[in-house]
Amino acid sequence: MVGGCVRRSRSSSRTRTSSCRVFLLVVTLLFRPSQSDPSDEACLTHLSQSLQDPNHSLQNWTKSTFANPCSGFTSYLQGATCNNGRIYKLSLTNLSLRGSITPFLANCTNLQSLDLSSNFIAGPIPPELQSLVNLAVLNLSSNRLSGPIPPQLTLCAYLNVIDLHQNLLTGTIPQQLGLLVRLSAFDVSNNKLSGPIPSSLGNRSGSLPRFNATSFAGNKDLYGYPLPPMKAKGLSVLAIVGIGLGSGLASLVLSFTGVCIWLKITERKMALEEGKITQLMPDY
Repeated sequence: MVGGCVRRSRSSSRTRTSSCRVFLLVVTLLFRPSQSDPSDEACLTHLSQSLQDPNHSLQNWTKSTFANPCSGFTSYLQGATCNNGRIYKLSLTNLSLRGSITPFLANCTNLQSLDLSSNFIAGPIPPELQSLVNLAVLNLSSNRLSGPIPPQLTLCAYLNVIDLHQNLLTGTIPQQLGLLVRLSAFDVSNNKLSGPIPSSLGNRSGSLPRFNATSFAGNKDLYGYPLPPMKAKGLSVLAIVGIGLGSGLASLVLSFTGVCIWLKITERKMALEEGKITQLMPDY
């Protein structure tokens, strides 16, 4: 009887020890410092180098912070949001930032939302952003971006929002953007875009969201549905008709004047001829 109690006591002790070890392992896994992702570190480092921050709004954007920007869901960087130790959202809006968008931003491969709106960022939109395959929101509006809209953005298949309004973008709107079936908000107004609006964006069919004229307004050389028909450049039809009538009337006046002058000259010649004949005739 005593031996059985000793065996049960030893068994319970081993069970408690195993439970403690499992508990300690779980706690260690949950609360150990997250390891920095080298891709995120390169992304943030190059982004910081490509942007100028005259108002010193990003004081904690330092090399040491880039090495470990996240701890689980906690971010140590202003404007950054973390998810499971990775940067998944960057929102640096209205900070008077200058400079350009680095192609190395594509290294933040877990990024789902990029908002750099309402700054003074110039230069092109890097086609390398195609590597952000998880990107759902792209807002680069109200900057000084120039050059074309990269058709490579089509490879960001999860894009729901593309907002590029109030920039200096040129060229045509890529036809390929109409292939983004998740796209629910699209705005390229107030740029310098030209050419036709792709029907895949301006006249979407089925259940796909449609974009109205405000999404394309403010591009004087852009045309097609849903924008109203372009006004005829140069002279209006009435002006052309008026010019035609005026020209005709002027021609008629000139012709009439010419005829009058010719008749006058002819009359004078005839009078002179009659005078000569009268002088030659004898008196009776």
